[in-house]
Amino acid sequence: MMEAINHRWIETNGIKMHIAEQGGGNLVILCHGFPECWYSWRHQIVAIAEAGFHVVAPDLRGYGQTDQPKSVEAYNILQLTSDIVGLVHVLGREQAVIIGHDQGAPLAWHCALLRPDLFKAIGLLSVPYRARTWDSEPPTEILKRMAGEKQLYMLYFQEQGLAEAELEANVRKSLRMILYSASGDAPPEKRWRFLFDKSEKLLDSVTEPEQLPSWLSEQDLDFLTQEFERTGFRGGLARYRNFDRDWELTYFLSGAKLQQPALFIGGEFDTAVMLNRDLIDQLEKTVPNLRKKVLLPNTGHWIQQERPTEVNQLLIEFLAQAA
Repeated sequence: MMEAINHRWIETNGIKMHIAEQGGGNLVILCHGFPECWYSWRHQIVAIAEAGFHVVAPDLRGYGQTDQPKSVEAYNILQLTSDIVGLVHVLGREQAVIIGHDQGAPLAWHCALLRPDLFKAIGLLSVPYRARTWDSEPPTEILKRMAGEKQLYMLYFQEQGLAEAELEANVRKSLRMILYSASGDAPPEKRWRFLFDKSEKLLDSVTEPEQLPSWLSEQDLDFLTQEFERTGFRGGLARYRNFDRDWELTYFLSGAKLQQPALFIGGEFDTAVMLNRDLIDQLEKTVPNLRKKVLLPNTGHWIQQERPTEVNQLLIEFLAQAA
């Protein structure tokens, strides 16, 4: 089935972007998270295309075969949103449904908030909509309070070069540990610790699996390792280094509700779900057109890879109504 996925490059917002696509019909854009690429959607591209849609999964800027600008500032949320708006334009479409997982979720909701004329429906996986409040403060300040005497991975990512050196020392091992420890397959004592001692490094917070979980094959790991050995992790980590910049750039979104028809899917054992349970509980208020909210049992963070059948069914059902 993977042979049916087509690959090409387009020009958008001053960069060359690699996209994986399949199918015809209404446009559905899939935005991946960290540390991933278009490949995270391999199970969805085929299934959604077969359901009658034109599915496009880009490598976001900094990842895979898409350009990787040098400056950290080039990865702010308005630049990434512009990349996706330009993608819709290049594809010759007037509207699209956007679906985002992990770091792709904030990207998806900024697209939906800033260009509601283009993005007519939205799906969020793992990370729920976080409505900006009028009295909010810089995200890194909030994270520092949350961490207290500990180290929080998002703060650990702030120093340029630190996480890169650690993760790139053995790319395959880093990916294997992160993908396993944040999944629903890891038992509680082996799950990823998003808070760790300041004397520890990031990879001390994850566990080396004795064997890969059933949803992750050696071939899958081969592909991801090859991508990150070529690109490094700098482009992906740059998103975390723009948290405060994004906050400075988007004061005008304070109080904004996500008005489009929307779907949220999370995993019961996902750290992103556990950390944001209050936001998930408030989704009916912040996302007034929320069609469905689902937490999949025994599932971790890599939801569309861990539970492709269930996720595909939910996405296709939503798209049939919203697209």
